[in-house]
Amino acid sequence: MVSLVFLSFVFFSSSVQQCLMTNSVWEAICAVDKMAAMVVCLRESKCSHLKNFLQQTLQFWHKILKDRLTSDFEALMALQNSDDIISQCSSGRKQEAPLCLPLQIMLLPLSKRFKYHFYGNRQTNNPSKPEWYLTQVLVWISHSSGFLEEKIQPILDRAGANVSAKVELCRGLLALLQHKVRSDASRLLYDDALLCHLVEEVLHFEKELRGQHSLPAAVPGLLHLLLEESLLQKWLSMEKKMALEKVDSMLSSEGAWASQYRDISDMDELKAPDCAETFMTLLQVITDRYRALPCASAQLKFLELQRELVDDFRIRLTQVMKEESRNPLGARYCAILNAVNYISTILSDWEDNVFFLQLQQAAVSLGEESVMRGLGQMELGRLASLESSLFQGLLGLLERLRVDMTGRLLDAIMREVSDKAQPYCHDRWLSLPSQQDHTVMSLSTSACPMMLCVRDRLLQLHQTLTLPLFQLSWTGLAERLDGFIYQEVILANHFSEGGAAQLQLDMSRNLFPLFGHYCKRPRTSSNSGSYFSTSPINYIIHYFSFVKEACVVLCLSLGSALLLRDVLRDSGLDQTHGLGAEPSPQATLNELGVYCLSPRDVLILLNLRASWPGQ
Repeated sequence: MVSLVFLSFVFFSSSVQQCLMTNSVWEAICAVDKMAAMVVCLRESKCSHLKNFLQQTLQFWHKILKDRLTSDFEALMALQNSDDIISQCSSGRKQEAPLCLPLQIMLLPLSKRFKYHFYGNRQTNNPSKPEWYLTQVLVWISHSSGFLEEKIQPILDRAGANVSAKVELCRGLLALLQHKVRSDASRLLYDDALLCHLVEEVLHFEKELRGQHSLPAAVPGLLHLLLEESLLQKWLSMEKKMALEKVDSMLSSEGAWASQYRDISDMDELKAPDCAETFMTLLQVITDRYRALPCASAQLKFLELQRELVDDFRIRLTQVMKEESRNPLGARYCAILNAVNYISTILSDWEDNVFFLQLQQAAVSLGEESVMRGLGQMELGRLASLESSLFQGLLGLLERLRVDMTGRLLDAIMREVSDKAQPYCHDRWLSLPSQQDHTVMSLSTSACPMMLCVRDRLLQLHQTLTLPLFQLSWTGLAERLDGFIYQEVILANHFSEGGAAQLQLDMSRNLFPLFGHYCKRPRTSSNSGSYFSTSPINYIIHYFSFVKEACVVLCLSLGSALLLRDVLRDSGLDQTHGLGAEPSPQATLNELGVYCLSPRDVLILLNLRASWPGQ
């Protein structure tokens, strides 16, 4: 078998020589193609000397034909198979297919120009200007595209070559760039500024190549060069260093806690201070840089860096907050609270972002240690099922900070309100005249300082806090006021009929509307499926349930109050009483509109009334 192949190979070699002497080029090409097939047949043979002879002979005739046919692209395409085999034989292993022969020849002058300008002592070989050679390659691709598509591609198609002329040109030029970038990067590892610039330019080049020139993703560009361990670690350290320097700079700037959109109401919904917005923009820029990397493991390293930066920024916010906690009603304190809310909002949006969801799945499948560290089986399961996210821990810490800051803010307001409310707490509720003795009832004079304080603080919060935070703040303030008035005004006093009426007017006509001003009219569903609007005051009352229900009890007519007291006393406050014919005490209270107060609480309130028979 080997002898037969050898004899046939010698025969075809002689045929090639005769064909070239008679200028029968196509016959020579066919003979070389058959010789290439024989080389393939003997690839597994152990006759090493014979294989070397055949390969060298094939290379010899292949070079002669390539030189002869340089001007004839269509004829060159018939040499592609033998060119592939020679390339594999010379390397000793299977590798990426060589460039299409016509394109190899087209690239020769471009390769010479590239090496002339961007190697050696030429001024154009400037380590600080990688954009010069990257842009030059993009220019060559752009200028050649029309010619390749109109002139070369039809020839390739007629020859049955399943290749794209433009892609082949890009592959050839990228081979030049890969060698150049790898060489430059190794020399710049200890120059942060130049290496950072090189990385930026490579990323920009890749974006242009994939976007404007539509290079298929299967064709390797330059990004894989950035994944080499030494360069990747250096890139990560540079990202962290520059980010921390930027954070230091912006937190110390004069306008760090002011919103750059504060004078444009339509754009200032989040009221994010400049430092928080700049920080999240910084994180987004980092994402834009690494999201194109062709390796999920490398992307996860950048994601972990981003998480570290967020946690570092949270700690910095906490430190500034503690300095400002002596004045929690100040503008800077509220700006910090807005910053916490802004970062949480953006991270919550990232939880649903397709890119980060894909990274999360990659982290689970790869078992990435930096991401999975400290997580139990339940947490891992939640990550795998997308019930949790890679940002869940950070969001929890930010939420704790938000709750803490909001609590400090409301505590400060309540201290001020409590101070202003002291005259109201000690008003003469027991001796106030009845409604019949008033021509027109008005707000208690003693309540004015408290009401003005509440009004001013609500306005301040509305102007300084973003809407979600303001809603949480006013509802929290309402609930605290409800407890304060119930404990310090109602339970601390006894009420005449006029005192109870005055309390109800102060609450329903004055305090509740202060909050109602900031409450959008809610829409609720009726039984028929249609929607109708309810009064904001009715919605506000939900947050003043104790005060509202206490007013109901204190303002009951004498007869109704006596009957209610008897029902509660007779029941012995037994909550299970009335399962038969008699209604339970709670059911009786519900009929009066009392749902939050317990029967025991209602008995205490009834005992605060001064208008009982014999008193």
